Amino acid sequence: MKIHHFAWALSIAAISPQVSAQPTTTAPAPMPTQVAQRALPASTLISVTPDAEISSKHVEVGQKVGFTVVNDISDGGVVVIPRGSQVVASVTWKTGKAVGGKSGKFEVTFEKVNVRGRDYAMRGVHRQEGKGNTVAAVFATWLVSGRSAVMQPGQFVNAFTAEAIPY
Repeated sequence: MKIHHFAWALSIAAISPQVSAQPTTTAPAPMPTQVAQRALPASTLISVTPDAEISSKHVEVGQKVGFTVVNDISDGGVVVIPRGSQVVASVTWKTGKAVGGKSGKFEVTFEKVNVRGRDYAMRGVHRQEGKGNTVAAVFATWLVSGRSAVMQPGQFVNAFTAEAIPY
């Protein structure tokens, strides 16, 4: 029986160094192949102004009109959309002035902003209305009409990004 215990202890001793000498198979965490990119979130407010006068007298539905970003749009201290970036909008609705003091109106729908040569989707609608002439219309409806709706450069309106803009 002593020989049996001795053989058993010897076999345990022979196996122990092999078990502890085996390398661990814990793999290191994989390194990211790409650094996560930051982005200006969708629905960011942008103030814009028309590049030229827009008048209900001269525009037509479907016509493209240009706007310019008024201020730098920053995120985390980085200018993502520089002041002066170009914005494109379309005239999506229009009525002309009419007799009876009715004023002209139009709506522009913002479509895209160009940031460093790449276009990003925008959203937002602005309605411009001319001034009516209701007091004069009460006395002579067939002689008086309202005024055309006009947007001038320098008039600020709001639009929003419709998608995230990476930087």
